[in-house]
Amino acid sequence: MKQPIIGYHKDEEDHWVARLACGHNQHVRHTPPWVNRPWVTTEEGRRSMLGFELACRKCDEGAARDFVQDKT
Repeated sequence: MKQPIIGYHKDEEDHWVARLACGHNQHVRHTPPWVNRPWVTTEEGRRSMLGFELACRKCDEGAARDFVQDKT
């Protein structure tokens, strides 16, 4: 199921993680040649991808949320 990116944070290994509107987190690594996401390396690039929909495997599997979105 596709879900829009609503924000980002870094994990304990300093890798970027997208926060999805569904409440799940998903790594968005740039590790060429396997994964090519140069946009993740800059703040401008990450900001440009807010709202972009990623396939959320956790939603497909019915997994519990990783976080609860603030309503403020």
